[in-house]
Amino acid sequence: MTADTNSALLRRFEPVIRYTRGEQFFPMDVRPYVGASSLWVQQPNQEPECLVPEGELTLEKLAQSRADGSDAIYFLKFIEPLNIAQLAAYQLQEHVKQGLIHRDSHDAFRAGRGRLARVGYASRLVDALFSLTLLARGRVPGDTAAAAILEYERLLDNSTQYCYYGRVLRRDDWIVLQYWFFYPFNNWRSGFFGVNDHEADWEMICIYCYQPDAGEVQPAWVAYASHDFAGDDLRRRWDDPELEKVGQHPVIYAGAGSHASYYAPGEYLPELELSFLSPVARLTERWGKTLRQTWSQGQDAHEPPTHQSEFNIFRIPFVDYARGDGLSIGPGQDQEWGDPRLLNPVPAWALNYRGLWGLYARDPISGENAPAGPLYNRDGTIRRAWYDPLGWAGLDKVPPPHRVPAHLRKQQETLASRRAELVETIAQKSQLLVGLGVEAAAMQDYPHLHQQHVAHQEKIAALSAEIDHLRAHVASEAALSEAIALYNARIEAGESGPPRAHIRRAHCPASDDELRLSRWAEVWAALSIGLMMVGFVGLALFARQHLISGLVALVSLIVFIESGFRGQLSRLIASVTIGLAVVAALVLLFEFFWLIVVLTVLTAGGYIIWENLRELL
Repeated sequence: MTADTNSALLRRFEPVIRYTRGEQFFPMDVRPYVGASSLWVQQPNQEPECLVPEGELTLEKLAQSRADGSDAIYFLKFIEPLNIAQLAAYQLQEHVKQGLIHRDSHDAFRAGRGRLARVGYASRLVDALFSLTLLARGRVPGDTAAAAILEYERLLDNSTQYCYYGRVLRRDDWIVLQYWFFYPFNNWRSGFFGVNDHEADWEMICIYCYQPDAGEVQPAWVAYASHDFAGDDLRRRWDDPELEKVGQHPVIYAGAGSHASYYAPGEYLPELELSFLSPVARLTERWGKTLRQTWSQGQDAHEPPTHQSEFNIFRIPFVDYARGDGLSIGPGQDQEWGDPRLLNPVPAWALNYRGLWGLYARDPISGENAPAGPLYNRDGTIRRAWYDPLGWAGLDKVPPPHRVPAHLRKQQETLASRRAELVETIAQKSQLLVGLGVEAAAMQDYPHLHQQHVAHQEKIAALSAEIDHLRAHVASEAALSEAIALYNARIEAGESGPPRAHIRRAHCPASDDELRLSRWAEVWAALSIGLMMVGFVGLALFARQHLISGLVALVSLIVFIESGFRGQLSRLIASVTIGLAVVAALVLLFEFFWLIVVLTVLTAGGYIIWENLRELL
């Protein structure tokens, strides 16, 4: 395919991105970003060294090979933090701008209901620990975001064109269109109360197309990169009602500051899992899964599990605002896309530079470290989305629609051949089984053939079990063949099945009920952790002799207030009642154990006597 063909194909399906009010960074060309950056190298236990200063770096220099050792970490530095005077001037400018926005514009960001008010007390406690870790681990300085905004505005003065990087590849009868979006800064933490800030941000979506014989290219699936989602959960079928489109252009709702991609507008609650809590999180997940399976035995097993991920107190929730009420970029929108920057063939700057595209903050959790380029992960390995875009979205097992009948016919032929082989094998083994049975019948009346008879019986049992297994396999293959035939008939009739059958864990925005929390609930969520800590210190200092009972009373009060704000007082009372009943039963069992044993034995004995006498009578 020629460059013009690739560009036209990318243009035909290029997405529309809708941002949230207050978003300050948008997709741009990497060339001015690199020109405003400096290149650094970080060696272990050393101060970072500047290799190319700001103003001298180009894409050509970035692509040059360097050999500073396997432990070297290359990174760009986009901006320097502001000094006090610059920061004060920026804050004054922003206050004036925000005042004008609130009076005369619709572009101001307003936070929704607090994320901590939407989750339980245990999660808020873990969140407090995470917030404290920001003081100890590497992070992007707070004034860096302000400096990034100023530098980005300066770059926009030279060119206000918004653009994306496009890649087209053909694989397994699929035509994959990749759209890469480069943002100069991710200000999710400092701008929208999220989890991290970092320089540079690469986001991507894929559109999976196919081309029928002697026909034009048709879209079939899309997949949006979004935080930790992967596989089948990433993608939506082209006819999925959740996938909004403007003509043939899919609509992306970008997270404010995070730039994660969502299919529907709203406020999402992604969860961050701390690495040192991963084993505990895995254990609680397995335990919760076992409990859910135990309690859901009576539910419909055929219902597709398209619920959201189960909540885990060892993950920290953060609100991702993807409201779509701000700037919109794309065909027919507030701003149009510029010409696609093609990644076919792969440019040298993308292929040869494996370092980070922004500041290396030395964050052990990596949330504040800049990402690598479109080809690579932070550790320099190739992204799966790059080398295996089908497997990344779970499409490596799904053929294009126009190839499904051919694959079904091939599978039918394979099953028929395999079934014929099994039938032949069963016939041969059945003859052998009959022969063994006849021999065993002939030997059974002769004592001197006893050992041989026993050996024959063992062979007969083993061979009979093997034949039974083969016949069950044949029956299963026949049922599978029938299912394939019925599925093929539906395909030929134009049916394509439910568009969401593949989704195991759908990511949905918060519902109206979740957002409809009182202001008092938000105040309580903000104060509860601190109040518990103050209460604990007060007990330890002034009532140490009542520390245990005081802690029990403090926790009970917190649980009671928490349940009241969440409208779960009735459930709390029911749970406490059941718990007290269980405790009372255990106390009675302990106090009257032997009496209970004696009464149980006497009752069982009397019942057995009654049953036996009734049988005699």
